[in-house]
Amino acid sequence: MATRLVQIAMNALDDSALGRFWAEALGWTISSEEPGVTNLEPEGFVYPDPVAVCIDIITVPEPKTVKNRVHVDLATTSAAHQADLVARLQALGATPADVGQGDVPWVVLADPEGNEFCVLEPRPIYRDTGPIAVVVVDCIDPRAMARFWGAAMDWILHEVTDDHAVLRSAKGVGPYLEFFRTSDVKTVKNRVHLDVRPYPGDDQEAEVARLRALGATDVDLGQGDVPWTCLADPEGNEFDVLTPR
Repeated sequence: MATRLVQIAMNALDDSALGRFWAEALGWTISSEEPGVTNLEPEGFVYPDPVAVCIDIITVPEPKTVKNRVHVDLATTSAAHQADLVARLQALGATPADVGQGDVPWVVLADPEGNEFCVLEPRPIYRDTGPIAVVVVDCIDPRAMARFWGAAMDWILHEVTDDHAVLRSAKGVGPYLEFFRTSDVKTVKNRVHLDVRPYPGDDQEAEVARLRALGATDVDLGQGDVPWTCLADPEGNEFDVLTPR
């Protein structure tokens, strides 16, 4: 049994407005499964497929108060592409963000609701990822996170050090999932979180039990009676285990 990362869920005060920004930013299609939820995926995409990690934007009443522990990095193919993309994103409503990055070759921006993201300089490793190069998770212990997430999913661990861990789909397509060491301690519910999904024919309850045995814990976010299960990884990062599909 195993899960795989299929989407990230992003909280917003206005899912429709933020959805329009990210649809334009990524060149993806936009839809809504119900009021208060905006879904984004590539044009012609057949969900789920590891070539893309989709985005669900969900309306919540609480505003953003701290730097997000989960964010996306966008890929570029040249210095000109990076500059053009930054200019286009700012025209759509993004603003420069200072998270203490100093003098770096990537550009840190915030979307219209303040969610930080990076526009990377061209890197050969990300040439085939699609517009999202990386889903980044801040953490205290990258090695421990690599052990948990490497066992939780069937993604392949490509690199692990005391400061950094890298995973990618076993099929070698789509964005990477990377864990970076930070000294910041998690203090509030993550405004951006991961959603994983078991494979067709697997048992969701058995998969949830397996994840608990690996170190996940149950989380009550006021979700009520829903078809997914809310858990937290060993560092308290919330994630959802969706129904098999």
